This record gives sequence, C-alpha cells and structure tokens, in this order.
Amino acid sequence: MNAVAHPDARPDLHRPGVGAVLVSTWRVGTPERQRAAVEAIRTAWERREWPDLGLLSYSVHIGTDGDTLLHYSQWTGQSAYDDFVRAYRDDRNAEIDAAVPGIERVELRRYAPVHRSAVRGGTGAGELPGVVVVVEADFDGPGEGRREAWVDAVFAALDEDTAAGRVSGGISGQFHLSVDGGRVLNYAEWESEQAHKEWLADDGRQGEMWQRVHHHPGLTGGRVRRYTPALTLSAGV
Repeated sequence: MNAVAHPDARPDLHRPGVGAVLVSTWRVGTPERQRAAVEAIRTAWERREWPDLGLLSYSVHIGTDGDTLLHYSQWTGQSAYDDFVRAYRDDRNAEIDAAVPGIERVELRRYAPVHRSAVRGGTGAGELPGVVVVVEADFDGPGEGRREAWVDAVFAALDEDTAAGRVSGGISGQFHLSVDGGRVLNYAEWESEQAHKEWLADDGRQGEMWQRVHHHPGLTGGRVRRYTPALTLSAGV
C-alpha cells in the first residue's frame, strides 16, 4: 500500500481514531528550498510503501517566512510513532537530505488529540483556508489545569469579541496539549494572511479578557507563525 497525496493538501482535523499528533519544524533557508523540500518529501514517501497503519496522515506546510516547514502527523498512538522511527524514518530522511542538503530539524513535539476546537458558523463547510496560523503557548510546567484554563480563557476572549461585533477572518481553531505538559498548540485556519495581521493589529484585542490570556499564570512565552498547506499524504486504498 503506497502513500497517496490529497488534492487540498490539508489534514482532516476531525479524523476519527487519532490518538496522538506529532508536530515538528524544519528550517530550510529560502522559498526555493522550501518548495524543493516539499517535493523531496513527496517523492521519498510516494515511492515507498506506507510504513504502518498506525500512521493515519502526514501533512507538510510551507512557512510564509520563506524559511520554515511545519510537519503535522496523526497517529493511532504514541507507540506507533516510536515504531516508525525505529524502522522507517532514517531512509526517508536520508533521501530528502540528499535532495536538499543542509536541512535543520529544529524541534519535534508530541501532542494529545484535539483538546478543544471551534469552527466558524458551526460547520465551516466549504471554507478553504488561505493560511494556517500556528500559535504555541509555553508554560513553566504542567501545573494543575493551567493549560486547560488558558484555552478556556482564549475562548472567553473570542466570545467577547463576537459579542462586541468584532469580526475576524478566522475559520477554525484546534487546540492540542503537549504530552510533556509544557505547551499548548493552536492549529488555526484563516481566510488569509492579511486577515490575521489585521486581527492582531485590532485595538480591541487589548481589552481585559485578552490581557488575561496574555498574562495567564504559568505562561512563559509563545510564538505565532503562518503557513500555507502544501502536502498531505495517507495510505492508498
């Protein structure tokens, strides 16, 4: 059973059976190398059999910074990923590195399945994102319910925005909690990069509810990066 690329290049964020999500970042240096790396990944995966049924999908996103790639993969469980690393990962990475030398593999984090999600209008049916915004919020340790409370605070601030008539170009948001207890990741789909920039610049986001988000107990920092979906692979039928 070989890997098959999907036309819209997006992961199915509500796919049943997901027990673990792995997210990693690569630095490749230039937009040309970003595109070359995506094609090298496609080639390396499509010319081999799908490694294990425990891997449900593997998606690659191109950073709007002209440098990074984001990898988002869905697994039946953490042990399925560990089995993949032992048996299948090295030869694929070797082929990719031969095609695009000098890739820097920055970080890999393990996450539980979606903790909480929101979709505009209840369904978001037919809405294709122009950009994916990945928000990473770091905490100084697991702490009893602090990350969950932070996610709840984000939803409360968004609800206040809606009640005040502040409209954004956000389509959906999926919040993951890292297995190590130190991070929350929000994988959010937006209409466009410009819509997200305008939302960030809105003075309404300086209100009390958003200040609670920005100054939440245990929160030590975070990052916001924007990507365009480039490739999603899964097992062929």
